Amino acid sequence: MKPEKSMKADVVVVGGGIIGLTTAIRLLELGASVLVVTDEALPARTSSVAAAVWYPTGMRAGRDITVRASDTYAELARQAADGTPGVTLGPCRMYTSPHDDERPWWATAVPGLRPLRTNEANGPWTEGWSFDAPTVDMPVYLNWLVTRFLAAGGLLHHRRINHLSEAAMWAPLIVNAAGLTAGSLCGDPTMTPVRGQLVRVANPGLRTSLRVQDHPEGYTYIHPRGMDIVLGGTFDVNRWELSPDPATASAILARCTALEPRLADAPVLSHPVGLRPHRPAGVRLEHDPHLLPTTPVIHNYGHGGSGVTLSWGCANEAARLVATT
Repeated sequence: MKPEKSMKADVVVVGGGIIGLTTAIRLLELGASVLVVTDEALPARTSSVAAAVWYPTGMRAGRDITVRASDTYAELARQAADGTPGVTLGPCRMYTSPHDDERPWWATAVPGLRPLRTNEANGPWTEGWSFDAPTVDMPVYLNWLVTRFLAAGGLLHHRRINHLSEAAMWAPLIVNAAGLTAGSLCGDPTMTPVRGQLVRVANPGLRTSLRVQDHPEGYTYIHPRGMDIVLGGTFDVNRWELSPDPATASAILARCTALEPRLADAPVLSHPVGLRPHRPAGVRLEHDPHLLPTTPVIHNYGHGGSGVTLSWGCANEAARLVATT
């Protein structure tokens, strides 16, 4: 094994989840040599358990977020058309509260968005929107990203660091894409976990993703992924428990089965739990000229439950920042 200090690159990306890997790939495409440093065995835990259907969950409306989401939608749709492992493009219905006919703030990011038709109503849910949504099987896709990164000449190193200053031994420029730990690496105390519990069941033949906005009993979504379906979910702010809660699982199954009765006899495969990297002020994507006196730092963290939805758009922007720093 090479000594750590000999593992030199133009840029070191701290973090091996969906944000770190997409950013690293974009930097390689710019011609930079890139080292990804991560303390997790890949695929990264938080990214790998994500439901991973394109949707700007928990994001404030804004032009920057819409552009990043739009760029990611376009990239994932292209990858789905090209047969990229783990990526598909399929129908999605988003049910809204009665008489809520306002177009979603992110509508310009989605080609073909239209109001639901009468025959698409579901029990009390009669209004909402229909569109095609990219869906990602995260363990498969993350493995593909790692393979693509390494095949293009990227370097990968497993090590835990406690502050971004430690990464300066590897490169003259650092990208902070460490997810939930990104805040502690740079002294941002606002980062908090948002716990998400899911239920993964066998797919009885469903193709359409269903999502209920503002369900009175909690987050409710059904996302088919080929051989399985991800059912959700929860959005528990500042909770760190990674063990699934049986009562929560039962409630998720009840809500989702009421929405789609064909799930009633679907065998339960697993109960994934992940911690979303939430930042109340939103995504931090900027050049930080003050953190380290001699090493520029680009931050790319705080994506909450929208890591997949914003990944490629944020990677594009982070790469531009690196190129101009």
